[in-house]
Formats: sequence, C-alpha cells, structure tokens
Amino acid sequence: QVQLVESGGGLVQPGGSLRLSCAASGSIVIMYWYRQAPGKQRELVAGITNGGVTNYGHSAKGRFTISRDNVKNAVYLQMNSLKPDDTAVYYCGATYKTWWSYPDYWGQGTQVTVSS
Repeated sequence: QVQLVESGGGLVQPGGSLRLSCAASGSIVIMYWYRQAPGKQRELVAGITNGGVTNYGHSAKGRFTISRDNVKNAVYLQMNSLKPDDTAVYYCGATYKTWWSYPDYWGQGTQVTVSS
C-alpha cells in the first residue's frame, strides 16, 4: 500500500502562483496530479514517469509544470498564471504500471482556491 500526502494548497489571487508537493511512502513508476472542481469529474492535470517523461492535461499546458525527486519519492506541481477556473481539490495519484493509466493510489487532496 502506498501512502501519498499532498501539501501546498491555499488561497491565491488570479495571476498568482502556487507550488504543490506530494510525498510518497515508496518509489513509484508514474506519479500524477489530478483535480476535481465542485460538480465536475476528476481530470488529469499532469503525470510524470520515474524517468522524467511528462504528460499534461489540456488545462495545464503552458502554465503548469510537473517535476519529481526520485530520491525523496516526491512529485511537485508548479502552477503559474492561475485563474478562477483552476479552483479545485488537487489530488496526487500514483501507479506501479509502466504505461499511462488511471492511478491506483490517491492522496487525500489539497484545496486550491483562486479568487480576488
């Protein structure tokens, strides 16, 4: 069983930045960030393999950057130029599968609110 713990959420003004962090209890092949806004389905934000290959969802391209530290078993999401539509609970996900797939493990989520 993998434990994932997110941190770094909060309230930010439109145009601002936030950096989310997720610590895993062990080494993981692929780590993800997903988000879920009220009344909407959970959607992919970004994923990254243990080799550094990335995959971005449509909403993240050009504004968000995913990175990871394999020594610390951690994944990060740098979010810039935030918009009110980015308001959501952001979840860290992980899988041992070696292909892009829905995560098998989830963190508890961290709230990101973009508002003036």
